[in-house]
Amino acid sequence: MGNIGPGELVIIALIALLLFGAGRIADIGKGLGQGIKNFKKGLKEEGDGDDKKSADAKDKEPPKPKEAS
Repeated sequence: MGNIGPGELVIIALIALLLFGAGRIADIGKGLGQGIKNFKKGLKEEGDGDDKKSADAKDKEPPKPKEAS
């Protein structure tokens, strides 16, 4: 109990096909693929951005303290 075999997967796929239709399933797959792609792209950009920010921070001179009057 709890194991899903190939026969059960075929039945689930047929039920999904009947419920949503072939075009809708293709759209769902396309949207899922684009979502994963954008997620990975965001993770990569976030990692690249951190390196750039730390490099910029090292290059900047610290602000000069104001003289007391």
